[in-house]
Amino acid sequence: MHTTIEARHYMHRILALFALLFVAFTLSPAPASADPADIDAAARGVVRVIVIGHDGEEIFPVSHGTGFAVGGARVVTNAHVVQEAMDDDRLDIGVVPAEGDQAVYARVVSVSPRNDLALLELTEPLGLPPLTIAGNPPQSGAVTAVGYPLNVDRAQGLGQSDIFRAQPPVTATGFLSGRRPSREFDTILHTAPIARGNSGGPLLDDCGRVIGVNSFGTESAGSDAEFFFAISTRELLPFLRANDVQPRINSLTCRSLADLEEEEIARAEAQARAEADRAEREAEALAQQTAEARRTITYEVLDSRTNGMALSLFMLIVALGAGGVAAFGHMQRDMRLRAIGGAAALVAILCALIAWVSRPAFAEIDERVQEALREGAVDEGPSGTIATPEPTASAAASLTCVLDTDRSRVVGDPAEDLDIEWSGDGCINGRTQYGLTSGRWTRVFVPANEAAVSVNRFDPEAGELVMERYLLDLAAMRQARAARGQFVAPECGADEAASLDLASNQGAIINALPQRPNERLVYRCGPAMGAGEE
Repeated sequence: MHTTIEARHYMHRILALFALLFVAFTLSPAPASADPADIDAAARGVVRVIVIGHDGEEIFPVSHGTGFAVGGARVVTNAHVVQEAMDDDRLDIGVVPAEGDQAVYARVVSVSPRNDLALLELTEPLGLPPLTIAGNPPQSGAVTAVGYPLNVDRAQGLGQSDIFRAQPPVTATGFLSGRRPSREFDTILHTAPIARGNSGGPLLDDCGRVIGVNSFGTESAGSDAEFFFAISTRELLPFLRANDVQPRINSLTCRSLADLEEEEIARAEAQARAEADRAEREAEALAQQTAEARRTITYEVLDSRTNGMALSLFMLIVALGAGGVAAFGHMQRDMRLRAIGGAAALVAILCALIAWVSRPAFAEIDERVQEALREGAVDEGPSGTIATPEPTASAAASLTCVLDTDRSRVVGDPAEDLDIEWSGDGCINGRTQYGLTSGRWTRVFVPANEAAVSVNRFDPEAGELVMERYLLDLAAMRQARAARGQFVAPECGADEAASLDLASNQGAIINALPQRPNERLVYRCGPAMGAGEE
Protein backbone atom coordinates (compact mmCIF):
# COMPACT_ATOMS: atom_id res chain seq x y z
CA MET A 1 0.00 0.00 0.00
CA HIS A 2 2.73 2.46 1.02
CA THR A 3 4.73 1.67 -2.11
CA THR A 4 1.67 2.25 -4.33
CA ILE A 5 1.00 5.66 -2.76
CA GLU A 6 4.64 6.72 -3.26
CA ALA A 7 4.51 5.58 -6.90
CA ARG A 8 1.33 7.55 -7.52
CA HIS A 9 2.85 10.59 -5.83
CA TYR A 10 5.96 10.25 -7.98
CA MET A 11 3.86 9.99 -11.14
CA HIS A 12 1.86 13.07 -10.17
CA ARG A 13 5.09 15.05 -9.71
CA ILE A 14 6.32 13.94 -13.14
CA LEU A 15 3.02 14.90 -14.76
CA ALA A 16 3.09 18.27 -13.01
CA LEU A 17 6.64 18.88 -14.22
CA PHE A 18 5.66 18.07 -17.80
CA ALA A 19 2.67 20.38 -17.50
CA LEU A 20 4.88 23.23 -16.28
CA LEU A 21 7.33 22.67 -19.12
CA PHE A 22 4.48 22.62 -21.63
CA VAL A 23 3.05 25.88 -20.29
CA ALA A 24 6.47 27.52 -20.22
CA PHE A 25 7.15 26.44 -23.78
CA THR A 26 3.80 27.51 -25.19
CA LEU A 27 3.48 30.79 -23.29
CA SER A 28 7.09 31.98 -23.42
CA PRO A 29 7.58 35.10 -25.55
CA ALA A 30 9.05 34.79 -29.03
CA PRO A 31 12.79 35.29 -29.28
CA ALA A 32 13.78 38.94 -29.44
CA SER A 33 15.13 40.29 -32.70
CA ALA A 34 17.19 42.94 -30.97
CA ASP A 35 20.73 43.81 -31.88
CA PRO A 36 22.51 44.76 -28.63
CA ALA A 37 24.27 47.55 -30.50
CA ASP A 38 20.91 49.28 -31.00
CA ILE A 39 20.25 49.44 -27.27
CA ASP A 40 23.81 50.65 -26.67
CA ALA A 41 23.40 53.34 -29.32
CA ALA A 42 20.13 54.55 -27.82
CA ALA A 43 21.67 54.52 -24.33
CA ARG A 44 24.25 57.10 -25.45
CA GLY A 45 21.39 59.58 -25.78
CA VAL A 46 20.23 58.91 -22.19
CA VAL A 47 21.29 61.32 -19.43
CA ARG A 48 21.17 61.59 -15.67
CA VAL A 49 18.98 64.50 -14.56
CA ILE A 50 20.09 65.88 -11.18
CA VAL A 51 18.39 68.33 -8.87
CA ILE A 52 21.35 70.26 -7.47
CA GLY A 53 21.69 71.99 -4.10
CA HIS A 54 24.35 74.54 -3.12
CA ASP A 55 26.42 74.90 0.00
CA GLY A 56 28.46 77.97 -0.69
CA GLU A 57 30.56 77.14 -3.74
CA GLU A 58 30.02 73.45 -3.22
CA ILE A 59 27.23 71.61 -5.04
CA PHE A 60 25.56 68.39 -4.04
CA PRO A 61 22.81 66.17 -5.49
CA VAL A 62 19.43 66.47 -3.84
CA SER A 63 17.77 63.86 -6.04
CA HIS A 64 18.12 62.53 -9.53
CA GLY A 65 16.22 60.86 -12.34
CA THR A 66 16.78 60.06 -15.98
CA GLY A 67 16.09 61.77 -19.28
CA PHE A 68 16.80 61.29 -22.98
CA ALA A 69 17.59 63.52 -25.95
CA VAL A 70 14.83 64.26 -28.44
CA GLY A 71 16.68 66.69 -30.70
CA GLY A 72 19.06 69.61 -30.51
CA ALA A 73 19.64 70.54 -26.88
CA ARG A 74 16.23 69.27 -25.73
CA VAL A 75 15.80 66.47 -23.18
CA VAL A 76 12.61 64.74 -21.98
CA THR A 77 12.11 63.55 -18.40
CA ASN A 78 9.31 63.12 -15.85
CA ALA A 79 7.67 66.15 -14.32
CA HIS A 80 8.13 64.73 -10.83
CA VAL A 81 11.92 64.47 -11.41
CA VAL A 82 12.29 68.27 -11.68
CA GLN A 83 9.32 69.32 -9.55
CA GLU A 84 11.48 69.96 -6.48
CA ALA A 85 13.72 72.34 -8.43
CA MET A 86 10.68 74.14 -9.81
CA ASP A 87 9.30 74.63 -6.31
CA ASP A 88 12.57 75.93 -4.85
CA ASP A 89 14.52 78.71 -6.57
CA ARG A 90 17.65 77.74 -4.66
CA LEU A 91 17.87 74.45 -6.52
CA ASP A 92 19.18 73.95 -10.05
CA ILE A 93 18.89 71.21 -12.63
CA GLY A 94 21.96 69.49 -14.03
CA VAL A 95 22.37 67.00 -16.85
CA VAL A 96 25.19 64.45 -16.99
CA PRO A 97 25.66 62.50 -20.26
CA ALA A 98 26.44 58.80 -20.52
CA GLU A 99 29.94 59.48 -21.86
CA GLY A 100 32.34 62.36 -22.11
CA ASP A 101 33.69 64.71 -19.48
CA GLN A 102 31.15 67.52 -19.57
CA ALA A 103 28.04 68.09 -17.46
CA VAL A 104 25.80 71.12 -17.98
CA TYR A 105 22.92 72.94 -16.38
CA ALA A 106 19.42 72.84 -17.85
CA ARG A 107 16.24 74.87 -17.60
CA VAL A 108 12.64 73.73 -17.74
CA VAL A 109 11.01 74.60 -21.07
CA SER A 110 7.66 73.00 -20.39
CA VAL A 111 6.09 70.77 -17.79
CA SER A 112 2.87 68.75 -17.90
CA PRO A 113 1.95 67.45 -14.43
CA ARG A 114 -1.15 65.75 -15.85
CA ASN A 115 0.88 63.15 -17.72
CA ASP A 116 4.12 63.57 -15.76
CA LEU A 117 6.24 64.92 -18.62
CA ALA A 118 8.81 67.70 -18.64
CA LEU A 119 10.98 69.17 -21.40
CA LEU A 120 14.41 70.56 -20.56
CA GLU A 121 16.81 72.66 -22.59
CA LEU A 122 20.55 72.40 -21.98
CA THR A 123 22.52 75.59 -21.39
CA GLU A 124 25.25 74.16 -23.64
CA PRO A 125 24.90 71.48 -26.35
CA LEU A 126 26.36 68.08 -25.52
CA GLY A 127 26.00 66.57 -28.98
CA LEU A 128 23.60 63.95 -27.67
CA PRO A 129 22.18 61.60 -30.30
CA PRO A 130 18.40 62.05 -30.32
CA LEU A 131 16.44 58.88 -29.72
CA THR A 132 13.99 57.68 -32.35
CA ILE A 133 10.38 57.25 -31.26
CA ALA A 134 8.38 54.25 -32.46
CA GLY A 135 5.48 55.46 -34.59
CA ASN A 136 3.80 52.07 -34.37
CA PRO A 137 4.74 50.70 -30.91
CA PRO A 138 4.53 46.92 -30.44
CA GLN A 139 1.68 45.49 -28.40
CA SER A 140 3.76 42.62 -27.06
CA GLY A 141 7.32 41.37 -26.92
CA ALA A 142 10.60 42.25 -25.23
CA VAL A 143 11.39 45.75 -23.98
CA THR A 144 14.39 47.42 -22.34
CA ALA A 145 14.33 50.07 -19.64
CA VAL A 146 17.34 52.42 -19.61
CA GLY A 147 18.19 54.73 -16.75
CA TYR A 148 20.08 55.47 -13.55
CA PRO A 149 18.47 53.50 -10.69
CA LEU A 150 19.54 54.73 -7.28
CA ASN A 151 19.89 51.23 -5.85
CA VAL A 152 22.56 50.39 -8.44
CA ASP A 153 24.49 53.57 -7.53
CA ARG A 154 24.40 52.57 -3.89
CA ALA A 155 25.40 48.98 -4.66
CA GLN A 156 28.41 50.27 -6.58
CA GLY A 157 29.35 52.57 -3.75
CA LEU A 158 29.05 55.77 -5.79
CA GLY A 159 29.46 58.93 -3.76
CA GLN A 160 28.07 62.42 -4.33
CA SER A 161 30.93 63.46 -6.59
CA ASP A 162 30.49 60.32 -8.69
CA ILE A 163 26.94 61.32 -9.52
CA PHE A 164 28.28 64.29 -11.48
CA ARG A 165 30.62 62.12 -13.58
CA ALA A 166 29.59 60.45 -16.83
CA GLN A 167 28.39 56.91 -16.22
CA PRO A 168 26.78 54.51 -18.68
CA PRO A 169 23.11 53.96 -17.84
CA VAL A 170 21.76 50.65 -16.60
CA THR A 171 19.66 48.53 -18.94
CA ALA A 172 17.03 46.10 -17.70
CA THR A 173 14.92 43.82 -19.88
CA GLY A 174 11.38 42.59 -19.54
CA PHE A 175 8.19 42.19 -21.54
CA LEU A 176 5.16 44.25 -22.38
CA SER A 177 2.09 43.42 -20.34
CA GLY A 178 -0.46 45.72 -21.94
CA ARG A 179 -1.68 49.29 -22.23
CA ARG A 180 -4.03 50.88 -19.77
CA PRO A 181 -4.98 54.40 -18.63
CA SER A 182 -3.53 55.40 -15.29
CA ARG A 183 -3.78 58.67 -13.41
CA GLU A 184 -5.84 60.04 -16.29
CA PHE A 185 -3.18 59.43 -18.94
CA ASP A 186 -2.18 56.57 -21.22
CA THR A 187 0.47 54.23 -19.89
CA ILE A 188 2.24 51.00 -20.85
CA LEU A 189 2.48 48.16 -18.37
CA HIS A 190 5.73 46.16 -18.50
CA THR A 191 8.05 43.98 -16.45
CA ALA A 192 11.46 45.57 -17.17
CA PRO A 193 12.67 46.42 -13.62
CA ILE A 194 12.98 50.11 -12.76
CA ALA A 195 13.69 51.81 -9.45
CA ARG A 196 14.05 55.31 -8.02
CA GLY A 197 16.28 57.19 -10.45
CA ASN A 198 14.87 55.45 -13.53
CA SER A 199 12.03 57.97 -13.71
CA GLY A 200 12.08 59.84 -17.02
CA GLY A 201 14.19 57.23 -18.80
CA PRO A 202 13.12 55.60 -22.06
CA LEU A 203 11.44 52.25 -22.52
CA LEU A 204 12.84 50.81 -25.76
CA ASP A 205 11.80 48.20 -28.27
CA ASP A 206 14.27 45.74 -29.78
CA CYS A 207 15.49 48.31 -32.31
CA GLY A 208 16.28 50.90 -29.64
CA ARG A 209 13.21 53.03 -30.39
CA VAL A 210 11.29 54.77 -27.63
CA ILE A 211 7.88 53.28 -26.92
CA GLY A 212 7.38 54.96 -23.54
CA VAL A 213 8.81 57.11 -20.74
CA ASN A 214 9.29 55.18 -17.50
CA SER A 215 7.43 56.81 -14.63
CA PHE A 216 6.51 54.58 -11.67
CA GLY A 217 6.05 51.00 -10.49
CA THR A 218 3.67 48.94 -8.43
CA GLU A 219 4.26 48.14 -4.80
CA SER A 220 5.01 44.44 -4.50
CA ALA A 221 3.89 42.71 -1.33
CA GLY A 222 5.02 39.18 -0.61
CA SER A 223 4.82 37.01 -3.70
CA ASP A 224 2.85 39.50 -5.81
CA ALA A 225 4.29 40.09 -9.28
CA GLU A 226 5.92 43.47 -9.79
CA PHE A 227 4.87 45.66 -12.73
CA PHE A 228 6.05 49.03 -13.97
CA PHE A 229 4.44 51.87 -15.87
CA ALA A 230 5.72 53.98 -18.74
CA ILE A 231 4.00 56.98 -20.29
CA SER A 232 3.01 55.96 -23.80
CA THR A 233 3.96 57.72 -27.02
CA ARG A 234 0.31 58.75 -27.33
CA GLU A 235 1.10 61.20 -24.55
CA LEU A 236 4.73 61.91 -25.47
CA LEU A 237 4.35 62.87 -29.14
CA PRO A 238 1.64 65.55 -28.66
CA PHE A 239 3.67 66.97 -25.76
CA LEU A 240 6.78 67.30 -27.94
CA ARG A 241 4.93 68.78 -30.89
CA ALA A 242 3.19 71.28 -28.65
CA ASN A 243 6.65 72.50 -27.67
CA ASP A 244 8.00 72.81 -31.23
CA VAL A 245 10.05 69.61 -31.09
CA GLN A 246 10.00 67.59 -34.30
CA PRO A 247 10.87 64.11 -33.04
CA ARG A 248 12.47 61.37 -35.08
CA ILE A 249 9.70 58.84 -35.74
CA ASN A 250 9.96 55.38 -37.24
CA SER A 251 6.83 53.31 -37.91
CA LEU A 252 8.46 50.35 -39.68
CA THR A 253 8.57 46.85 -38.27
CA CYS A 254 11.59 46.15 -36.08
CA ARG A 255 13.76 43.48 -37.69
CA SER A 256 17.25 42.26 -36.88
CA LEU A 257 20.05 42.39 -39.42
CA ALA A 258 20.40 38.63 -39.08
CA ASP A 259 16.79 38.18 -40.22
CA LEU A 260 17.35 40.70 -43.01
CA GLU A 261 20.47 38.90 -44.22
CA GLU A 262 18.62 35.56 -44.20
CA GLU A 263 15.95 37.17 -46.36
CA GLU A 264 18.65 38.51 -48.69
CA ILE A 265 20.13 35.02 -49.03
CA ALA A 266 16.68 33.58 -49.73
CA ARG A 267 16.01 36.36 -52.24
CA ALA A 268 19.35 35.74 -53.97
CA GLU A 269 18.63 32.01 -54.13
CA ALA A 270 15.17 32.70 -55.55
CA GLN A 271 16.69 35.04 -58.14
CA ALA A 272 19.29 32.41 -59.03
CA ARG A 273 16.54 29.80 -59.45
CA ALA A 274 14.50 32.23 -61.54
CA GLU A 275 17.57 32.99 -63.65
CA ALA A 276 18.26 29.29 -64.11
CA ASP A 277 14.63 28.69 -65.08
CA ARG A 278 14.76 31.60 -67.50
CA ALA A 279 18.02 30.33 -69.00
CA GLU A 280 16.49 26.86 -69.34
CA ARG A 281 13.39 28.28 -71.02
CA GLU A 282 15.53 30.37 -73.35
CA ALA A 283 17.68 27.32 -74.14
CA GLU A 284 14.55 25.30 -74.93
CA ALA A 285 13.19 28.16 -77.04
CA LEU A 286 16.51 28.46 -78.84
CA ALA A 287 16.61 24.72 -79.46
CA GLN A 288 13.07 24.86 -80.83
CA GLN A 289 13.92 27.85 -83.01
CA THR A 290 17.08 26.08 -84.22
CA ALA A 291 15.12 22.93 -85.07
CA GLU A 292 12.44 24.90 -86.91
CA ALA A 293 15.05 26.97 -88.76
CA ARG A 294 17.03 23.84 -89.68
CA ARG A 295 13.92 22.09 -90.96
CA THR A 296 12.87 25.08 -93.06
CA ILE A 297 16.35 25.74 -94.40
CA THR A 298 16.90 22.05 -95.16
CA TYR A 299 13.73 22.03 -97.27
CA GLU A 300 14.89 25.22 -99.00
CA VAL A 301 18.34 23.72 -99.73
CA LEU A 302 16.82 20.49 -101.01
CA ASP A 303 14.45 22.46 -103.23
CA SER A 304 17.30 24.58 -104.52
CA ARG A 305 19.46 21.52 -105.20
CA THR A 306 16.56 19.76 -106.96
CA ASN A 307 15.81 22.83 -109.05
CA GLY A 308 19.49 23.22 -109.91
CA MET A 309 19.83 19.61 -110.93
CA ALA A 310 16.61 19.79 -112.99
CA LEU A 311 17.79 22.96 -114.70
CA SER A 312 21.16 21.41 -115.38
CA LEU A 313 19.51 18.32 -116.89
CA PHE A 314 17.19 20.47 -118.99
CA MET A 315 20.08 22.53 -120.30
CA LEU A 316 21.97 19.36 -121.18
CA ILE A 317 18.95 18.20 -123.16
CA VAL A 318 18.86 21.59 -124.88
CA ALA A 319 22.57 21.28 -125.57
CA LEU A 320 22.03 17.85 -127.15
CA GLY A 321 19.26 19.25 -129.32
CA ALA A 322 21.38 22.21 -130.34
CA GLY A 323 24.29 19.85 -131.07
CA GLY A 324 22.00 17.82 -133.33
CA VAL A 325 21.02 20.98 -135.22
CA ALA A 326 24.71 21.86 -135.60
CA ALA A 327 25.46 18.35 -136.91
CA PHE A 328 22.57 18.56 -139.38
CA GLY A 329 23.84 21.92 -140.65
CA HIS A 330 27.32 20.45 -141.05
CA MET A 331 25.91 17.55 -143.09
CA GLN A 332 23.94 19.98 -145.28
CA ARG A 333 26.97 22.23 -145.54
CA ASP A 334 24.85 25.01 -144.07
CA MET A 335 27.47 27.02 -142.22
CA ARG A 336 24.91 29.39 -140.72
CA LEU A 337 22.77 26.61 -139.25
CA ARG A 338 25.89 24.83 -137.95
CA ALA A 339 27.11 28.02 -136.25
CA ILE A 340 23.75 28.72 -134.62
CA GLY A 341 23.37 25.15 -133.40
CA GLY A 342 26.93 25.02 -132.10
CA ALA A 343 26.62 28.32 -130.27
CA ALA A 344 23.33 27.24 -128.71
CA ALA A 345 24.87 23.95 -127.63
CA LEU A 346 27.83 25.72 -125.99
CA VAL A 347 25.54 28.16 -124.15
CA ALA A 348 23.30 25.34 -122.97
CA ILE A 349 26.29 23.34 -121.72
CA LEU A 350 27.63 26.42 -119.91
CA CYS A 351 24.23 27.03 -118.30
CA ALA A 352 24.05 23.40 -117.25
CA LEU A 353 27.46 23.67 -115.61
CA ILE A 354 26.48 26.88 -113.83
CA ALA A 355 23.20 25.37 -112.61
CA TRP A 356 25.04 22.30 -111.34
CA VAL A 357 27.86 24.20 -109.62
CA SER A 358 25.66 26.92 -108.10
CA ARG A 359 23.24 24.53 -106.42
CA PRO A 360 23.67 24.89 -102.58
CA ALA A 361 25.77 22.34 -100.74
CA PHE A 362 24.48 20.54 -97.68
CA ALA A 363 27.20 22.26 -95.60
CA GLU A 364 25.38 25.58 -96.14
CA ILE A 365 22.51 24.39 -93.96
CA ASP A 366 24.41 25.02 -90.70
CA GLU A 367 25.64 28.41 -91.90
CA ARG A 368 22.15 29.52 -92.90
CA VAL A 369 20.74 28.32 -89.57
CA GLN A 370 23.29 30.36 -87.58
CA GLU A 371 22.67 33.41 -89.75
CA ALA A 372 18.91 33.11 -89.30
CA LEU A 373 19.32 32.80 -85.51
CA ARG A 374 21.59 35.85 -85.40
CA GLU A 375 19.09 37.92 -87.35
CA GLY A 376 16.29 36.72 -85.07
CA ALA A 377 18.30 37.63 -81.92
CA VAL A 378 18.79 41.18 -83.19
CA ASP A 379 15.23 41.69 -84.36
CA GLU A 380 13.25 39.82 -81.72
CA GLY A 381 13.53 38.42 -78.22
CA PRO A 382 12.73 34.85 -77.22
CA SER A 383 9.02 35.65 -77.00
CA GLY A 384 8.91 37.26 -80.43
CA THR A 385 8.46 40.79 -79.04
CA ILE A 386 10.83 43.62 -79.82
CA ALA A 387 13.60 43.63 -77.22
CA THR A 388 14.05 47.00 -75.47
CA PRO A 389 17.25 47.58 -73.47
CA GLU A 390 16.71 48.45 -69.82
CA PRO A 391 18.04 51.87 -68.76
CA THR A 392 21.04 51.81 -66.46
CA ALA A 393 22.67 54.40 -64.22
CA SER A 394 26.20 53.69 -65.41
CA ALA A 395 26.30 56.89 -67.47
CA ALA A 396 25.67 60.43 -66.30
CA ALA A 397 22.05 60.71 -65.22
CA SER A 398 19.51 62.35 -62.97
CA LEU A 399 18.20 59.62 -60.67
CA THR A 400 15.47 59.18 -58.12
CA CYS A 401 16.31 56.62 -55.43
CA VAL A 402 13.39 55.09 -53.52
CA LEU A 403 13.83 53.33 -50.17
CA ASP A 404 13.17 49.60 -50.41
CA THR A 405 11.69 48.95 -46.96
CA ASP A 406 11.53 45.19 -47.54
CA ARG A 407 15.32 45.03 -47.82
CA SER A 408 16.18 47.73 -45.29
CA ARG A 409 16.69 47.87 -41.56
CA VAL A 410 15.64 51.32 -40.46
CA VAL A 411 16.44 52.52 -36.95
CA GLY A 412 16.14 56.28 -37.41
CA ASP A 413 13.94 58.44 -39.61
CA PRO A 414 15.52 58.48 -43.08
CA ALA A 415 14.34 60.12 -46.29
CA GLU A 416 12.21 57.74 -48.32
CA ASP A 417 13.15 59.35 -51.67
CA LEU A 418 16.49 60.80 -52.75
CA ASP A 419 17.21 62.75 -55.93
CA ILE A 420 20.82 62.48 -57.04
CA GLU A 421 22.92 63.60 -59.99
CA TRP A 422 25.29 60.82 -61.06
CA SER A 423 28.20 61.85 -63.27
CA GLY A 424 29.32 58.37 -64.32
CA ASP A 425 32.86 58.90 -63.01
CA GLY A 426 32.01 58.50 -59.33
CA CYS A 427 30.68 61.96 -58.51
CA ILE A 428 27.30 62.51 -56.85
CA ASN A 429 25.50 65.85 -56.91
CA GLY A 430 28.55 67.54 -58.36
CA ARG A 431 30.36 67.75 -55.04
CA THR A 432 31.03 64.30 -53.54
CA GLN A 433 33.56 62.00 -55.18
CA TYR A 434 33.24 58.26 -54.51
CA GLY A 435 36.05 55.70 -54.71
CA LEU A 436 35.79 52.58 -56.86
CA THR A 437 36.05 49.28 -54.96
CA SER A 438 35.10 45.86 -56.40
CA GLY A 439 32.73 47.34 -58.95
CA ARG A 440 30.96 49.58 -56.45
CA TRP A 441 31.51 53.25 -55.82
CA THR A 442 32.03 53.81 -52.08
CA ARG A 443 32.24 56.84 -49.83
CA VAL A 444 32.68 56.88 -46.04
CA PHE A 445 31.25 59.82 -44.09
CA VAL A 446 32.60 60.67 -40.64
CA PRO A 447 30.71 63.75 -39.39
CA ALA A 448 32.18 66.02 -36.75
CA ASN A 449 28.89 66.63 -34.93
CA GLU A 450 27.18 63.24 -35.00
CA ALA A 451 28.12 59.95 -33.32
CA ALA A 452 27.68 57.89 -36.47
CA VAL A 453 29.76 56.71 -39.42
CA SER A 454 28.01 56.13 -42.75
CA VAL A 455 29.31 53.90 -45.52
CA ASN A 456 27.52 54.60 -48.80
CA ARG A 457 27.88 52.23 -51.75
CA PHE A 458 26.47 52.84 -55.21
CA ASP A 459 26.25 50.21 -57.95
CA PRO A 460 25.43 52.09 -61.17
CA GLU A 461 24.82 48.94 -63.22
CA ALA A 462 22.26 47.57 -60.75
CA GLY A 463 20.90 51.04 -59.92
CA GLU A 464 21.30 50.36 -56.19
CA LEU A 465 22.40 52.73 -53.43
CA VAL A 466 23.11 51.17 -50.02
CA MET A 467 23.70 53.28 -46.93
CA GLU A 468 24.99 51.57 -43.79
CA ARG A 469 25.13 53.58 -40.57
CA TYR A 470 27.22 52.62 -37.55
CA LEU A 471 26.17 54.29 -34.27
CA LEU A 472 29.43 54.45 -32.33
CA ASP A 473 30.53 55.43 -28.85
CA LEU A 474 32.80 58.38 -28.12
CA ALA A 475 36.06 56.42 -28.27
CA ALA A 476 35.19 54.73 -31.57
CA MET A 477 34.14 58.06 -33.09
CA ARG A 478 37.43 59.63 -32.06
CA GLN A 479 39.29 56.77 -33.73
CA ALA A 480 37.22 57.10 -36.90
CA ARG A 481 37.76 60.87 -37.04
CA ALA A 482 41.50 60.40 -36.56
CA ALA A 483 41.60 57.92 -39.45
CA ARG A 484 39.54 60.27 -41.62
CA GLY A 485 41.94 63.10 -40.88
CA GLN A 486 44.81 61.14 -42.41
CA PHE A 487 43.73 61.82 -46.00
CA VAL A 488 42.04 64.41 -48.17
CA ALA A 489 39.21 63.20 -50.37
CA PRO A 490 39.60 64.17 -54.06
CA GLU A 491 37.24 66.61 -55.64
CA CYS A 492 34.75 65.64 -58.31
CA GLY A 493 36.32 64.98 -61.67
CA ALA A 494 39.45 63.40 -60.19
CA ASP A 495 41.30 60.87 -62.30
CA GLU A 496 40.97 57.12 -61.83
CA ALA A 497 44.10 56.90 -59.67
CA ALA A 498 42.68 59.42 -57.20
CA SER A 499 39.46 57.41 -56.95
CA LEU A 500 41.42 54.23 -56.25
CA ASP A 501 43.48 56.06 -53.59
CA LEU A 502 40.26 57.25 -51.94
CA ALA A 503 38.93 53.68 -51.82
CA SER A 504 42.19 52.48 -50.27
CA ASN A 505 42.29 55.28 -47.66
CA GLN A 506 38.69 54.65 -46.65
CA GLY A 507 39.52 51.01 -46.00
CA ALA A 508 41.25 51.94 -42.74
CA ILE A 509 37.99 53.39 -41.42
CA ILE A 510 35.83 50.54 -42.68
CA ASN A 511 38.09 47.88 -41.19
CA ALA A 512 37.77 49.47 -37.73
CA LEU A 513 33.96 49.47 -37.79
CA PRO A 514 31.83 46.80 -36.05
CA GLN A 515 30.97 43.68 -38.00
CA ARG A 516 27.39 44.82 -38.57
CA PRO A 517 25.86 48.28 -38.93
CA ASN A 518 22.95 49.49 -36.85
CA GLU A 519 21.05 50.64 -39.91
CA ARG A 520 21.03 49.49 -43.53
CA LEU A 521 19.09 51.51 -46.09
CA VAL A 522 18.68 50.03 -49.56
CA TYR A 523 17.54 52.43 -52.30
CA ARG A 524 16.47 51.43 -55.82
CA CYS A 525 17.55 54.12 -58.29
CA GLY A 526 16.08 54.88 -61.69
CA PRO A 527 15.70 57.83 -64.06
CA ALA A 528 14.18 60.83 -62.34
CA MET A 529 10.68 61.91 -63.35
CA GLY A 530 10.96 64.06 -66.45
CA ALA A 531 14.62 63.21 -67.02
CA GLY A 532 15.45 63.15 -70.69
CA GLU A 533 12.15 64.81 -71.69
CA GLU A 534 12.17 67.91 -73.88
